[in-house]
Amino acid sequence: MSDMSYVWLNGALVDAREARISPFDHGLLVGDGVFETLRVYDGTPFAWRRHCERLAHSARGLGLKTPSREDLQEAGDAVLRANGLREARLRVTVTGGISPLGSERGKATPTVIVAATAIEPPEPSVSIATVPWVRNDRGATTGLKTISYAENVRALAEAHARGASEAVLANTRGEVCEATGSNIFLVFDGLVRTPPPEAGCLLGVTRALVLELGPKLGLPTEEAPIPTEALDGADEAFLTSTTREVQAISHVDGVALGAAPGPITAFLAAAFRDLVSQNPDP
Repeated sequence: MSDMSYVWLNGALVDAREARISPFDHGLLVGDGVFETLRVYDGTPFAWRRHCERLAHSARGLGLKTPSREDLQEAGDAVLRANGLREARLRVTVTGGISPLGSERGKATPTVIVAATAIEPPEPSVSIATVPWVRNDRGATTGLKTISYAENVRALAEAHARGASEAVLANTRGEVCEATGSNIFLVFDGLVRTPPPEAGCLLGVTRALVLELGPKLGLPTEEAPIPTEALDGADEAFLTSTTREVQAISHVDGVALGAAPGPITAFLAAAFRDLVSQNPDP
């Protein structure tokens, strides 16, 4: 964060050095909040509609209210202009606001933060590591993008300690669920497969766009359970997320895959970039 960065906090653009969050904010105290991250291309945030819809879905799941899409877009544009950012990561965070020192939520209005930082293009491929912890596929926050990310922080640190760039978690049934900040796809004999919603994964915006692109490009795609032992046996594998886009997986637990990126991964990555250039809000 530079000395001249600005954020949007509760309806106003403020210098980040002057921004203050109450020590009684429920997001800080118990992780009561939701968020979305948008990729900004040449000054334009990508897929505002989809991200706002998912933010509202997550907020409903926690019983929170979010600003309108118009208000969030106004805030996002103000933050990008104030910071002079063209290629960026834009984050919208909504928390439960000032609350008691416990799980009970107070009666204050939610805290709303919109912030942005510069971003570099993703690497063409990454290695992943499976971790010993599982994702609860039947929990109260399953499928919601909440700010309770301690599990992800721990899993990602474990992956980094093992020389990998991302961690992949199974669910309680021993099936592949998701990575800490991305969805995972495997390719078997030309079939592109990703875990279904029932696996407990967060349904990513980029994931949805890839599932829509596949059939349009003549690629068979499906949402189906994937046993964890199938990870290192795929012909190709890739991650999808707002910041990773479509990113090839080169190694699983140190075992090299056949191609990274493979032909299908490369084809989908190029198609996704074409979509970004043609339609900023698909």
